[in-house]
Amino acid sequence: MIFLHPALLPDGPLMAIDPGTKTLGVAVCDGARSVVTPVTTIERVKFTPDAQALLKLYDERKCTGLVVGLPLHMDGGDGRRAQSARSFVTNLLRLRDLPVVYQDERLSTFAAGEALLEAGIKHADHKAVIDAQAAAVILQSALERIAEGAPRSEADGRA
Repeated sequence: MIFLHPALLPDGPLMAIDPGTKTLGVAVCDGARSVVTPVTTIERVKFTPDAQALLKLYDERKCTGLVVGLPLHMDGGDGRRAQSARSFVTNLLRLRDLPVVYQDERLSTFAAGEALLEAGIKHADHKAVIDAQAAAVILQSALERIAEGAPRSEADGRA
């Protein structure tokens, strides 16, 4: 089970990331947490410039928490990619203390691709926007979980 961070405020904009090895897809929601918008894809260089770009967007959007897609295996276990996402968060929290919520992101890229096709965006054009759209899917899933009253735990953003 993935828990909510206890410091996560009940309202205010949230930012979500889809952490990949080459990119970070970024999405945000409004302060009422009713509208989710894909924002951008950050090309990964090294941790520090990646984190700086992410935190700049976080501040510009006046976000109150970060949702991180956790790429679990289909059986729910952690793999190399999930460990990499957790390491990114651990290092990010050394730069800034902020509420972090992990969201299971299994099949989020697939769902993002389906949404883009439904919106009339050709498959060949997906690469430019797929990671930001996947972050939007992750954020929407997290908002639904928050609305359902998911349990809170200190461990969520600290692992």
